[in-house]
Amino acid sequence: MPNKTVHSIFSPAYWPTWLGLGLLRLVNTLPFQTQLGVGKWLGLALFYLAPKRRHVVYINLKLCFQELDETQLKKMVKQVFIENGIGIIETAMAWWSPREDFRRRVTIEGKEHLEEALSKGKGVILLGAHFSTLDLGGLLFSLFFPLHTMYRPHNNLLMDQVITKGRLRSIDSMIDRSDFRSVLKALKRNEIVWYAPDQDFGPTNSVFAPFFGVPAATVPATARLAKMSKSPVIMLSHHRSIDGQYILRVHPPVEPFPLDDDVASATRINQEIEKGIRYEPTQYMWVHRRFKTQPNLIKNKLYQ
Repeated sequence: MPNKTVHSIFSPAYWPTWLGLGLLRLVNTLPFQTQLGVGKWLGLALFYLAPKRRHVVYINLKLCFQELDETQLKKMVKQVFIENGIGIIETAMAWWSPREDFRRRVTIEGKEHLEEALSKGKGVILLGAHFSTLDLGGLLFSLFFPLHTMYRPHNNLLMDQVITKGRLRSIDSMIDRSDFRSVLKALKRNEIVWYAPDQDFGPTNSVFAPFFGVPAATVPATARLAKMSKSPVIMLSHHRSIDGQYILRVHPPVEPFPLDDDVASATRINQEIEKGIRYEPTQYMWVHRRFKTQPNLIKNKLYQ
């Protein structure tokens, strides 16, 4: 019998995905700086061709950076698209470029925080966020420490296979975010598990905690994992500098943690993520509807 998986990813429904992946693979053969240039133009194209997503970015930034005037806000929206366009190309780099090529391009700060935490033998919950350098950040970090990542499987079967294969080039394993047992086993072995709780997964099993001062549905899983494992929580932020170098920042442990209740713990986690974002605010994935779920189940009109 024919392999159902192989047959399905070659069906016409996946042809656009194959085309997109083929173009990314082609761009990945170009010199590094040329790839960044392609990413910039890709971001600009998406800025003009995706008005609904542009509106989402505008609303997110307007809520989170209320000190900006309209001109500054619109300039920042465009830069977010440019950075996220470059981020798409950097994702292709993480999947296909030679891993060692990046060793000379990366600097890590705060490495001692992780080394000290690991010396306690409880593993480390590495707090992440959806920076535009998301996949590349994992590859860069793996040049210094091995790690596992928690993830949500992609709805597109072909993309899920490509993402999984690409990420497993540099990380030890990918653990479904609902598989707490495997996470706890890795932490018990004194290993590092990356987890990013900065997306809106709806009101179920979420609490509302401020994110840049705005109520945001936040999963309390970080505190529950820390409570069960007794593992320290350490924030990792990463961004690209203007000269094409990459900076990894390992923040000091989140202490004390967890706090007395889920809301307090989620608030503390959001504060730590904010710190990481503020280093380079436009290199964050503001394209996500971070505030789509509102308190008390009020119908969300923010993005309309």
